[in-house]
Amino acid sequence: MNQIVGFLNDIIWSQALIYLCLGAGLYFSFRTRFLQVRHIKEMIKMLRDNKGSEVGVSSFQALALSLSGRVGTGNIAGVATAIAFGGPGAVFWMWTIAFLGAGSAYVESTLAQIYKVKQDGEFRGGPAYYIEKGLKMKWYGVLFAIATVIGMGMLMPGVQANSISAGLQNAFGISPIISGLILVIILGLIIFGGIKRIVKVAEVVVPFMAIGYILVACAIIILNITELPNVLALIFKSAFALNAAFGGIIGMAVTWGVKRGIYSNEAGQGTGPHAAAAAEVTHPVKQGLVQAFSVYIDTLFICSATAFMILITGMYNVKAPSGRYIINNLGDLEPGPIYTQKAVESVFPSFGSAFVAIALLFFAFTTIMAYYYIAETNIAYLNRKVNRPWLAHSLKVFLLGSVFYCSIKTAALAWGLGDVGVGVMAWLNVIAILLLQKPAIIALKDYEKQKAEGKDPIFDPQKLGIQDADFWETEYQKREKEVS
Repeated sequence: MNQIVGFLNDIIWSQALIYLCLGAGLYFSFRTRFLQVRHIKEMIKMLRDNKGSEVGVSSFQALALSLSGRVGTGNIAGVATAIAFGGPGAVFWMWTIAFLGAGSAYVESTLAQIYKVKQDGEFRGGPAYYIEKGLKMKWYGVLFAIATVIGMGMLMPGVQANSISAGLQNAFGISPIISGLILVIILGLIIFGGIKRIVKVAEVVVPFMAIGYILVACAIIILNITELPNVLALIFKSAFALNAAFGGIIGMAVTWGVKRGIYSNEAGQGTGPHAAAAAEVTHPVKQGLVQAFSVYIDTLFICSATAFMILITGMYNVKAPSGRYIINNLGDLEPGPIYTQKAVESVFPSFGSAFVAIALLFFAFTTIMAYYYIAETNIAYLNRKVNRPWLAHSLKVFLLGSVFYCSIKTAALAWGLGDVGVGVMAWLNVIAILLLQKPAIIALKDYEKQKAEGKDPIFDPQKLGIQDADFWETEYQKREKEVS
């Protein structure tokens, strides 16, 4: 099984996908005139929008939902594996894909808002919807939906579950079988409650866990502040082969930095748009900006916190492709959450391992919730014309089964399956948004024009020449009648 998964990843995660993701992020950054810098104040302002409705969630709730998908195992175990196989320079490339990826995140999330629909009393949207409506390629939309149901419902939840069980076993000696069973029971209670219950859990847990984790990281950095300049120098030198020890693995630094960066912040992968479409806003760009900022929160804040804790304490190994250790500070420990646990333990021996295990539990658990919502949205897309309730029931069974199965399997297999899911979705979505970018760019110019006129922007797709934005056409006409 490991050989099959490894073979698939070698194909999916070839250099072509690395360059595609980096190139798309760079292109969208220039295309939007680096909105991730120009509109940083507007992004933060939008976070205060907490107005939802019976059919839509607020901008902040949509942010919390997307962050619950972004902030997960990738922020703790993913950073550790990036350093283990790509060296400290991989951290720089994680930062790079996050900064550039904010442009991709804006485009995909704005497209999700433009082409969202009101279905079964809720807002639904995402790549499958905007591919079919914007590109007029229904087969492509169906292909993405199927790939997402498999990826989010079966392949990727296992990574989160495996890291939770590994963290709890390292910290408390809890059997992975026990961890898996408890996860299945609690997760089942939440996902059977629908989107509103998932959002309620996410908007409380996500800010709490993120702030607590960053505070602990800051404490460790402050206690080792004299080492910070050396760590920063190590990251930058390793990223450009200026460090003798890591000069020979610069390709691995780029590959693992981008791969784990995409896995963590999900920019361009096509997951964030599902949460973005659920938001109640007056203009699609509002949620596009919020989702762009979520990439910063995930990678520049939380992933950086993990990287600095690991590097500043020296609790990591680096292995060359040949299998030779370049750095071996932790013996033969398998890369994963235990690196972060060892880092925190080295400074706070009384509670370090337990803290990371609990943080990972919250991070990964909310991510699995978000995965379910994304997969369920694509089931809803497939069920629009013909109601097949067995699909939704099957999704729940397969997701819960994946959670339990990967809780007791090796981390290598879990990560391999997760990478397959991420890679396939990234290929399909990045190509789609490159083909369908124009409406998102037009919407941005319209938003900026209305803001310059002192207005609270309202979206009128017909005026902008954007077709098939059916929800917004109806919404604008309704607003016009209310005004008149």
